[in-house]
Amino acid sequence: MGWWEAVILGLVQALTEFLPISSSAHIRVVGPLLPHGADPGAAFTAIIQLGTEAAVLLYFRKDIARIISAWFGALFGRNGADRAHRFGKGSPDALMGWWVILGSIPIVVLGLIFKDAIEGHLRNLYITAAVLVIFGLVLGWADKVGRRTRELESLRGKDAWLLGLAQAMALIPGVSRSGGTISMGLFLGLTREAAARYSFLLAIPAVIGSAGLELVTNTDELTAAGGPGMANTVIATLVSFAVGYVVIVWFLKLITHHTFWPFVWYRIGFAALILILLGAGVIPAI
Repeated sequence: MGWWEAVILGLVQALTEFLPISSSAHIRVVGPLLPHGADPGAAFTAIIQLGTEAAVLLYFRKDIARIISAWFGALFGRNGADRAHRFGKGSPDALMGWWVILGSIPIVVLGLIFKDAIEGHLRNLYITAAVLVIFGLVLGWADKVGRRTRELESLRGKDAWLLGLAQAMALIPGVSRSGGTISMGLFLGLTREAAARYSFLLAIPAVIGSAGLELVTNTDELTAAGGPGMANTVIATLVSFAVGYVVIVWFLKLITHHTFWPFVWYRIGFAALILILLGAGVIPAI
């Protein structure tokens, strides 16, 4: 892989990570179309997401600092020594900390259980094309029927668990982490912006954990002959950070005035393109 191919993949990651169109599906398709001509692999895909996640940390730094401070304060009895106050009673920020922790459990558990499948046959592009369409239609349905009246302060434990399960579906390329979480958020009555904001916060431990696991267990995939290499992985990560920040700002402004349906149609069109490329033998399914 050349450095400029790493730049392209970093741009693809940044432009698609926060939109409900599946960054992993785009990386999976664009990789074989480059001169290097290969799937960059699950390790490369997971690690360059650290760039876009760094953009999330920068954009939401004040919210994150407030949530962490409130969570630790409540846990150590600042709001009251009883169990209810230690678990966030009376503090929306402390509660949000607990909801992010609770919502992160499904993707951790399922990610470890199905690690081999996620890195193997679930990256089949026929599966990717199918889930792009299916979960695109789910997003459109959620946007149509959702009440969009609830803000993040109204979240409860059951909501966090359901949102976490929705995020875990994104272990399959094509589902989209933000798309799954936002869809569930809309079904639960959250506003579009509230659903998107929670999806960003919920992704932080998932992405950092996934990248850390790949660094520990699968670094040889990056450095193997024909692999992307560590230098190119770093380049792609830096590009995804810089461009990703701009995408966050644009996306949050966009959804305050527009529906998610343009993304639904894009997902269907992208799935059709994948099937055309597969049928023409331009890219392999596996």
